Amino acid sequence: MGSAALMCLMRGHRVAHPPSQSFGEASRATAAAHPAGITPEAFDFQFWMLRSEFPGGPTQRDMNLFRIRNCFFAIVLFSAGALAVAQEQTGPAKAVSKGKPDDQPNMEIEKFGLVLHGGAGTIERSKMTPEREREYRAGLERALMTGYKILKRGGSSLDATEAAVRVLEDDPHFNAGKGAVFTSAGTNEMDAAIMDGKTLVAGAVASLRHIKNPISLARLVMEKSGHVMMDGEGAEAFAREHGIELVDQKYFYTQERWEALEKVKAAEKSRTGAAGKAFIITDQDRHGTVGAVAVDRNGNLAASTSTGGTTNKRPGRVGDSPVIGAGTYANNSTCAVSATGDGEYFIRATVAHDVSALMEYRGMSLKEAAQSVLDKVAKLGGSGGLIAIDRHGNIALPFNTSGMYRGYVDPNGKFVVEIYK
Repeated sequence: MGSAALMCLMRGHRVAHPPSQSFGEASRATAAAHPAGITPEAFDFQFWMLRSEFPGGPTQRDMNLFRIRNCFFAIVLFSAGALAVAQEQTGPAKAVSKGKPDDQPNMEIEKFGLVLHGGAGTIERSKMTPEREREYRAGLERALMTGYKILKRGGSSLDATEAAVRVLEDDPHFNAGKGAVFTSAGTNEMDAAIMDGKTLVAGAVASLRHIKNPISLARLVMEKSGHVMMDGEGAEAFAREHGIELVDQKYFYTQERWEALEKVKAAEKSRTGAAGKAFIITDQDRHGTVGAVAVDRNGNLAASTSTGGTTNKRPGRVGDSPVIGAGTYANNSTCAVSATGDGEYFIRATVAHDVSALMEYRGMSLKEAAQSVLDKVAKLGGSGGLIAIDRHGNIALPFNTSGMYRGYVDPNGKFVVEIYK
């Protein structure tokens, strides 16, 4: 068939008669009966065009092809018309079904998780009595329960980690707040930091001497000061301005921490002591920190860390805990991290941020990244551990010391508390 005839066949549903006939009125008369536009007149016109292509008259084969093609076009055009009408009638209903009706609950599982540590400085297993172990475990469980309740009711990861750390700061068993170790001058100086993985805002405080809960002052710095870190008298003046109570240094005194200071001082004077007695300095004597990391129902990560530093440190010494990217870091794209150990090495290795960077730029899993960074610390000569959680709720708790007070609660509400390997 010629191109003119083919074009007419394709447009037949819109043309009822050849130009020589009165098309308009006949077409309008039959349009209502043929909503798809396929009319008897359309086929008459197509047959007329077919005859014009063959002056000698079309053969039977030509007629058969003509009929088949017209049937094909009729079916296609009728189907298209019916579909258009159906879509016009049912379109609004389908659009509504794509959304989630207000009365239909969201059946997706909203995961959240919490991990915390009470420091990589633990009592040697041989010297840990059952009673002392129960006390440490109870402290960790209280902190876990406090943070878990916040997350379970839909609270933020920031609120959960701050609250969990506050519990540990109030517990004299752990080196933070009430249980802070002593400096070489016989004073207590505390550091803390908190970071929001959603916005990457952070707050940190250092060298505090009169604040019961340094982690809460760190959050206040984050939210109210316009700064990231404040220290010493300036930080405490800021706390006073915002209604935070300052306490006497006597609040932080514990006999156990004082004895640890005397032990370390004696060891510094002589490795064997005057009477030839060996002074073995354990991880428990040297350092300790508390921290928490969490992911909430909205997928937001947060990290909080608080410490009394290291026993017998020089006044004014600041470790890794309040240094964003060293002892504390959170980023929704990767993970949240809180570290514990030899702070100077953790600062040099930028531990917390390095875990995040290995996940973001090298594609490592959380556990691979955490272990890789801790191995780097060990090569530098440092010891300690860290806790980490990613936005999917995966966790990591590596350490290279004799033990690390630690615990976590999984999305199913299961509590796990551990001390040794």
